[in-house]
Amino acid sequence: MKTTPKFSSYLNPSSTSHPPLKPPTPPPTMVDPTFFRLINLRSPPSTTAHGGLRLCISAIHALHSHYTTSTTKEPKHYNNKNNGKWFTLLPFTPTLNAAALGKELSARSSQSKADVSTTALKWVLKCCPDLPRSLVQKLFRLRQVRRESNTMESTDVGAQVQERSLKRVAAKDSMNDGDRIFLPITVKQEVPSEKQKLYCNEEEVNFIRSLVLYQDPAIVVVNKPPGMAVQGGIGIKTSLDELAAACLSYDHSEPPRLVHRLDRDSSGILVLGRTQISATVLHSIFREKTCGAKDDIDNEERILQRKYWALVIGSPRRPKGLISAPLGKVVVDNGKSDRITIIDNPQNMSAQLAITEYQVIKSSCHGFTWLELSPLTGRKHQLRVHCAEALGTPIVGDLKYGWQAHRNLKQLPCSMKSNENPTKGKTVPFGLDLESGSISEKHPHLHLHCKQMVLPNVSEALQNVQFSSDCDLSEVESLELVAPLPSHMQRSWDILNS
Repeated sequence: MKTTPKFSSYLNPSSTSHPPLKPPTPPPTMVDPTFFRLINLRSPPSTTAHGGLRLCISAIHALHSHYTTSTTKEPKHYNNKNNGKWFTLLPFTPTLNAAALGKELSARSSQSKADVSTTALKWVLKCCPDLPRSLVQKLFRLRQVRRESNTMESTDVGAQVQERSLKRVAAKDSMNDGDRIFLPITVKQEVPSEKQKLYCNEEEVNFIRSLVLYQDPAIVVVNKPPGMAVQGGIGIKTSLDELAAACLSYDHSEPPRLVHRLDRDSSGILVLGRTQISATVLHSIFREKTCGAKDDIDNEERILQRKYWALVIGSPRRPKGLISAPLGKVVVDNGKSDRITIIDNPQNMSAQLAITEYQVIKSSCHGFTWLELSPLTGRKHQLRVHCAEALGTPIVGDLKYGWQAHRNLKQLPCSMKSNENPTKGKTVPFGLDLESGSISEKHPHLHLHCKQMVLPNVSEALQNVQFSSDCDLSEVESLELVAPLPSHMQRSWDILNS
C-alpha cells in the first residue's frame, strides 16, 4: 500500500492534484526563454522508499529579477482599462514551504498543516519584493489582478478547444503549478529605482567580517557591536543589514537577510538567513517561540533559547523568577515620541503577551547587579521595560526607561575608576565608540548583551528535507552560539570584581 510522505505538505498540494500546465510560449517582449528554463529548474521526481517525492528548492529564490513585463491582450468580454498591457509575473512553481518547516522544527506540527498552499497575494509579494504591500493589497481589493488559466471552448463544429484566458483572482486564492499573475502596467511606476549598492573599503570589510561568530550554507551569525543600527531609518547612515549585504554575501548570490532584531545600543548574537528559504524558516521559528511562550514556561529543552546579560541598577527582591507582564505602546511628549510600557489591563487591544525569565548572576555592594535574562517572547524593548518597571532595576545606560535611577546614581569611588584612556590611538570604522562607556564613566553605554543562543541547525534540516521527504526533524541537532561581552561591559565586570 502506498504511504503518504510525512512532509509532502511542504510542496504545494496542487502540484499533485493534477498534471502541471505547460506554460505558453512567452511573447516577444518578454525575457529570453533561457531565463524561464532557469526559473523552472527542478529536480526530476524520484520515488523514495516510502513512495514520496524528493523535495526541491526552486531556483527562483536565487535570482534577483523576479518579474518581467509583456503585452498581453485581455479577452473582449472584459473591460480592459490598461489597453492590453500588463505587468507579468513569472509562472508559479511549487517550492518548499519554509514557514511550515519552521513550525515543524518548533515542534508545533499541528499548526504547520493549516496553511500549506501559496496564495496569490503571497506569490505577488514574493515575486515583487520592491512593491509596497499596501499597494498590492489595494490592487486585489479593487479587483485589478488577473490570473491566466485554461478554459475549454466549443468550436462551431462542436469540438472542445483549450484556450488560455485572464480571470480576476482574489488575494486568498491558491496558486496552481504554471499559473501566471498579471498586474496593471501602472505598477511599474511604483517600483523604486534600484538602490545603489553600499561600498566598503578593505578596513570596513575586515571589521564586519571580524564580527562573524558562525556561518554555514543557511545562516551567518554575527556579534553585533553596540551603537550600530540593525536596520536603516531616519538619521541612520549605515545599518548592519546593508553592511552584511555588502560584506557577508561571500559566494552566495543572495545577500543575508534579517530574521530578528537587536536594539541599536545593545549588542550580541544576531542571526541572518543566507537565502530566502532559510530566512523564512528562521523567522517562523522566532515567531513560533513568541506564539507558544505560555507552553514553554516549564519546558527546559526549548527549541530556541536566548540568554542576555544585563547590568542593572539595584537588585531584584528574589534571586530568580518569571516576569509575565503584557506590553503596549503609549504616546508621550504631546505626540512627539512613544515608548513601551506595561499594560495593567491585559484585555487592552494594544497589549502584547511578554514573558521573561531572570536570575541573578552576581551582586555588587556598590548597588549594581548582573542578571541573566531569558525572553520567552520577542517584543520591542521587552527586557528593558521588564527590568525597569517589573523588577524596579533599570539597565545601566538605559536613559529611556531608567533616567530617574541614573540621576540618583552614586558615582563609584575614585579607587575603582580606570585612569587609562581606552580610546587613545584606536580608530573604529563607521564612527563606533567600542571602548568607552563602562560604569567608571559619567555616561555609561547600555549594558545589555545577547550572550548565548541555542537554535535548530537549519542547514541540516533543509538538507534532510531536500533529500528525503520522510526525514525525522526531531533528530536535527541544535547549534549553541556564544558571544563575548563587548569591551565596555567587560570593563564594568572587571571593575565590580576588583
